[in-house]
Amino acid sequence: MARKAPITFPEVNFSEEGPIRHLHLGSEWIQGSMLVDAPTVLVHEYIQRMMAWLLFVDPQTVKKRQALQLGLGAGSLTKFCHKELKMKTTAIELNPQVLHACRGWFKLPADNSRMQVVLADAAEEIKQEKWLSAVDALQVDLYDEEAAAPVLDSAAFYADCRATLTEEGCMTVNLFGRSSSFDNSVDKIAEAFGEDAIWAFKSTREGNTVVMAQRTPSRPKRALMQERAEFIQSEWGLPADKWVRVFKPVKT
Repeated sequence: MARKAPITFPEVNFSEEGPIRHLHLGSEWIQGSMLVDAPTVLVHEYIQRMMAWLLFVDPQTVKKRQALQLGLGAGSLTKFCHKELKMKTTAIELNPQVLHACRGWFKLPADNSRMQVVLADAAEEIKQEKWLSAVDALQVDLYDEEAAAPVLDSAAFYADCRATLTEEGCMTVNLFGRSSSFDNSVDKIAEAFGEDAIWAFKSTREGNTVVMAQRTPSRPKRALMQERAEFIQSEWGLPADKWVRVFKPVKT
């Protein structure tokens, strides 16, 4: 039997821009960022929007829930879910150098009883029985050093993502790149989740579009979402009031 060739990972490095530190994978593309003096603040608008699932759950239940990140990046979502939301949080990352960078340069805590990083292929790890119907907030941000299209982006992969979710669970995905790539990705997510389950923001100035898919489609009343948005904004400092205005179901 032929032996698998070892995986070659891009070089991990960082740059600094005033008070902000950026993570790179051997190219100019930014894979994540951190305010050096406030390491749990979510710097980029699209990263903040990856938390839009908060609009769909009772805020008082958040700390009892499980978050799972596919792709560690600079550790922003992992730190926020763990430190600010007090959730059980796991990140799955393929590249061990990214984990070392997050621990050394981006103030990611060591594994503990509520937070851990698993070094594994996300596509394989999420099929493990322990993740089935176990995840309330699944956050998918999987790009290589070229940042051209998601590394994992098939209907089968998104079906596996859906299988990890609890009944109230939501998946948020960062889709970055050309509009044709975006449309293809949304079609694959719809194939796995159903069109009724999908919500989307408009693209940010940088070209990131965050899409959310629900395990169980719902249409919360605007008043309820506004009430939750005000809590999210006051409690966790996220611009959720704006989300309510610009976050829409794909199928109306």
